[in-house]
Amino acid sequence: MSLPTALVMAVAAPAAGGGLQDMVLQFAPLLFLLVAGYFLLIRPQQQRQKEHQNRVKAIKRGDTVVMSSGMLGKVVRVEEEELGVEIAQNVTVKVIKTMVQDVRTRGEPAAANDKS
Repeated sequence: MSLPTALVMAVAAPAAGGGLQDMVLQFAPLLFLLVAGYFLLIRPQQQRQKEHQNRVKAIKRGDTVVMSSGMLGKVVRVEEEELGVEIAQNVTVKVIKTMVQDVRTRGEPAAANDKS
């Protein structure tokens, strides 16, 4: 056996027989990044979505809602999939429930427009 062949075999032998521990250490950073990404990105988004769904399900007549277009209105009719929202005096529009971005209850005070 020649010297270069022996050197190649000596260097390659420990890498080939590294075992399970080396493989786990190699994949540990990737696994850590996946777990951290789940807890920092995916889970909070799922919680916000679930909270939004619960608030939309709990809409009742008289609530003030903010639609996805940014328009504000008062709920005058609640149906299974749609809402009747009064956006001006005697002007009622039908809105799909999922297009409601925020729900404000009757008791929430509106912000003042004047400077004091």
